[in-house]
This record gives sequence, structure tokens and C-alpha cells, in this order.
Amino acid sequence: MKRVKILKSYAAGLALLTLAACAPSTAPSSAGGDDRTGTVRVWLFDEPNRAPKEKVVAEAVKEFTAAHPDVKVEVSYIPTSPARHEKFKGAFNDPASAPDVAEYGNTDLAEYAAAGGFADLGADVGAWAEGKEIGADLLKSATAGGKLYGVPWYIGVRALYYRTDVFAELGLEPPATLEELATTARAVREKKPDLYGIAVGGEYTFGALPFVWDAGGDIEKLDGPESRKGVKAYTDLLSDDVCPPQACAALTGGKTVELFASGKAAMGILGNFSRSAVDAGPAAGKYAVVPLPGSTAGTPAPAFAGGNNLGVMRSSGHRTLAVQFVQLLAGKTYQVKMYEAMGNLPTLTSARQELAAKDPFLKPFLDTVAAGTRFVPVDPAWVKIDNQKVIPTMLQKVATGQATVEQATTEAAAAVNAAFGRS
Repeated sequence: MKRVKILKSYAAGLALLTLAACAPSTAPSSAGGDDRTGTVRVWLFDEPNRAPKEKVVAEAVKEFTAAHPDVKVEVSYIPTSPARHEKFKGAFNDPASAPDVAEYGNTDLAEYAAAGGFADLGADVGAWAEGKEIGADLLKSATAGGKLYGVPWYIGVRALYYRTDVFAELGLEPPATLEELATTARAVREKKPDLYGIAVGGEYTFGALPFVWDAGGDIEKLDGPESRKGVKAYTDLLSDDVCPPQACAALTGGKTVELFASGKAAMGILGNFSRSAVDAGPAAGKYAVVPLPGSTAGTPAPAFAGGNNLGVMRSSGHRTLAVQFVQLLAGKTYQVKMYEAMGNLPTLTSARQELAAKDPFLKPFLDTVAAGTRFVPVDPAWVKIDNQKVIPTMLQKVATGQATVEQATTEAAAAVNAAFGRS
């Protein structure tokens, strides 16, 4: 009898082991180590024009390996396409294939934090002299559950581009409030019907959100009175006397850049990263930039702080070296070099100040950052909200008359709650 029980227990144990081996893993299988020699593997995002980025990174690698003779740094450039999610998931589950350091988009943070793939760098950044220059608003873009899962490497913020020649001809001044922006846009459209007053789009989430945030609204409370006020202020611009809905309701942020760059709009809500596109079109040399105004003169509307972070994998076998490489690449010297190479707006205050002294174009964007930025919910629910186009659908329904502001925001709020698993 005793032998039968032992055999049964042994068989049950084998069955449990088999099940454990077959079960899919969603968390890293190793907490890593701290070897001070060997190869540090780095994943960085590929770019349409990668050569300037590659050159700067090569300089950083050369400096790092000169200081660490027993270390090699192996850099791989990975695509930014949706396939990146599977690539990161694979790395989280298989430390042998994972890098030590990885660049990732800050809107992907919630997904990666939930998977447990990145190490908490809170103490490392807290002890890093240059890290103290990164503002609390920007640190939020790398924070989930009270833990800091990376160093904000660069950001992209939007401001108001306007045609200086058109404004001079019509005797207009750059708008100081959102109310003035609407009035100015209508004045341009009335006097120059071949121009859109401002290029706005029904699929331009990050163009619309500053209006919502400025009104005191929030993504998680789209049916609140403040959010509705912001939605109305934005969708009122999607009208025949500013930017006709039949042409503008389907515009994405990228398409609004094209509209302004091509000389077909007097204003546009574009990023610091849009400069090269504008300079390549008919609007080149005939524009200036100011912060997107808020409802109160002198106070910019809160901008979305998009951008990329540098993180250290939790499974890294070279934790100290990985952190040191992140601090080098995200330090002032290489943030400045990366801006000069790629136009990436630095997260370090000293780097931004140095560049602003050389390039006045940066000032409105830096003023926008200084006034305070906002971020999307750091929760896997945001991926659902974004993929389902909850906000664009809301904007388009209002712009095209399919729904009132109240109806569209009620529907959008229900979709947001469903994404968060709320009733």
C-alpha cells in the first residue's frame, strides 16, 4: 500500500512538472546577474535615416569600451513596427535572447511593466547626478506601479506653427489663448478661402488632448464637463469655416503636418520633430512657432510628452554595466549629440538649455515642457483604447454630425471604462 502511494505521488509530481514546462510564461525566467566583463547587448530602434544615430551611438560605444577594456558592446537595431511587441515578449521570456539594454517607446511602458521585463532603476537614477535634471512630469513616462523602468532618453512635444507671411499680410498676431486661436483661424479662412485656418484632424489624438487637458479634463473621464468642454473646443475647429470636416475629419497627425508643410494651412499643431518636413515644403522659411496657448494668456496648453526611454532588462547578466551604458547614452553629452544628429529633444535640463542657446527654434517647445506635460494612462488598457481608436471615433462623430458632444463622449467614456475592466 505504501509503495502504491509513493508511485502515485511520483507520477503526480511528474505531471505537475510536465504542466509547468508546457504552460506559457508571461514573466522573465531569470532575475539576471552582475558580471563586469563580457558583452553588453543593446537594442535600439531603427530609423528611416539611421546613419546619423548610428554614428553617435558608435561614439558612445567607443568611449564606454575604452573605460571598460574587458567589455564589448553589441548594438542591434530593431524595427518600430507592431512586431516589436512580440520581439520584446520573446526577450522577456528567454534571457538568452534578451539584450541588457533596450530602447522602448514610452507608450509601451504599461505592457512591458506588466510583463515584468525591465528592472527598476529608481535607486540608480536617484543616485545619478544628471538624473536629477529630469523633471517629475517626464519621469512619469517611465514609471509604473511606483517603479522607474527606464531613463527618459528623449521627448517629442507639440506647439503651434503659424505662417508668418500670412499673418503679416492680414495684420494678425499669434494667438495668446485657445479662444483667440479659433478666432484667428476663422479670420484666415474668411479672408483667404484657399487656406485652412488651422490644420486639425479627426484622427489626431495628440492634437486634441491638449484641449481636453487644458479644460481640466482627462482621458479616463471623457464624459465629464471639463473633458466635454475641451472636446467641443477642438471639434469646433473641424468646421467649414476653419478646417472642413469632409477634408479634415479623417486627417491623422502626420497628414496635418503635410497640410501645413505644403502651404495649405495657416497654422498647425506640430512637433519639434516635424521641423524637417516643414522645411522641405513650400512653407519653409515662412513660419514661426509659439507654444500652443491654453485658455489663459501666457499659459501653454499641456502637451503630450511622447518619446523613448532606455531601460535595463531584469534578466540582464551585466546589470551594473548596463546601467552605466544607459547613463552614458542618456547623459548630457550624447543627448546633445543625438539632437544634432536626429532632432531628438533632450530630457536633461542642461542639454536643452545648451541647445536653446544655439537654436532659438527650440524655445517654444522648451517653454511648453517647462509649463508641464501630460501622459497617457500607464496601464495596458491604453493599448486597447488606442488600438480601438476610441478618441478619434469620438472626434469624428462630433465633427461629421453623427453625434453630439454629449453622445460621443458618453460612448467614448464607456469604451474607456470597458478597456479598464470597469462596469
